Amino acid sequence: MFSFKNFLKVLLFFFSVLIVILIVSGISYLVINKVQIKNNLMDIEEYSPISTLVVSENPLKKSKFPFIDVHSHHWDMAVKDLSGIVSEMDDLNMKYMINLSGSGFATFSGNQSLMDLNLSKSLTNVKENFPKRFGVFVNLDLNKIDDKDFAKSSVEILENAVVQGAIGLKIYKNLGLNLKDSKGIRVKVDDKRLSPIWEACAKLNIPVLIHSGEPSPFFDPIDKYNERWLHARQKPNSFRPSDKYPTFDTVMKEQYNMFKNHPSTTFINAHMGWMANDLDKLGKHLDDLPNVHTEIGAVIGELGRQPRKARQFFINYQDRIMFGKDTYKKSEFDVYFRVLETDDEYFDYYRKRHGLWKMYGLNLPDEVLKKLYYKNALNLFPSIDDNLFN
Repeated sequence: MFSFKNFLKVLLFFFSVLIVILIVSGISYLVINKVQIKNNLMDIEEYSPISTLVVSENPLKKSKFPFIDVHSHHWDMAVKDLSGIVSEMDDLNMKYMINLSGSGFATFSGNQSLMDLNLSKSLTNVKENFPKRFGVFVNLDLNKIDDKDFAKSSVEILENAVVQGAIGLKIYKNLGLNLKDSKGIRVKVDDKRLSPIWEACAKLNIPVLIHSGEPSPFFDPIDKYNERWLHARQKPNSFRPSDKYPTFDTVMKEQYNMFKNHPSTTFINAHMGWMANDLDKLGKHLDDLPNVHTEIGAVIGELGRQPRKARQFFINYQDRIMFGKDTYKKSEFDVYFRVLETDDEYFDYYRKRHGLWKMYGLNLPDEVLKKLYYKNALNLFPSIDDNLFN
């Protein structure tokens, strides 16, 4: 029979059990911690050895030559005070930045009208404040790929965006991975329903910067052999298990086909096409596809661990590579400058999960640096004022 007294007894019992669990857990933690200390055991995230190697160190806070960042994201550009970013750009020697997220956070709303409004406000903000320092890309909602007027409306959006001042189209990585049509079928990168978009960009003379897939280890089993295991531990949603996603090779093949099928369209294969760990493959890719360029956003860690191979690659393909950073953070640019410009040895990357290895400088020739930093981008974006680089 229920009574307040019985209720108190039950409550006291549960509290007693909880206290016992907390005590046992605390004792277990202390014992495990003591055993780890005694046996000199630690987590890989804790291990941060200080190198005793004595080598030349030439950290750089600004680039040797002025540069254009062709791969940046500022989701709130429609309402953002741009003066703070411009001040940081001046410190870095960045003369021009391209915001690929012209439609801002509205990109994830599935509402093209909101995306278009955000784009207009972003372009207005730039024009009224720093018209010579920023470029803005338009974004499209591809979820309506089955709509009967999808191609026509997409082309109209592109045309209107260019009239307003957009200088390119950014395609996000959901295409080829988790974007599905009305039947629940994955939309392939080379889906023919998207062809009118690529052809419209060719007619409008704007490049398409496309991010397809992820680094190849993100598609591999997460085990002791995966060199991006720490990334999987910290950011598990970044990985693409085979029971839910296509293989890395499948996505890359689809992207290759799309590039090949639209030779009149200029494409910028983001993140060196996730082939910075296989530069021979990337070289063949560029050889086969004269309409494709690339940029180094988020892959400086791959380049810095193979300085001799990467240096020769930059020399061989000096007219096809541009500077990009991806996530904007002023304090991280110094690693890019140091890898590209110096011959320093054995220095740290800024984010451990991107690679547990050390960086080495490529010491690129000045003319190659100039092309990487701004000359190649000026060729693709004629609206950028080249007087900024004199």
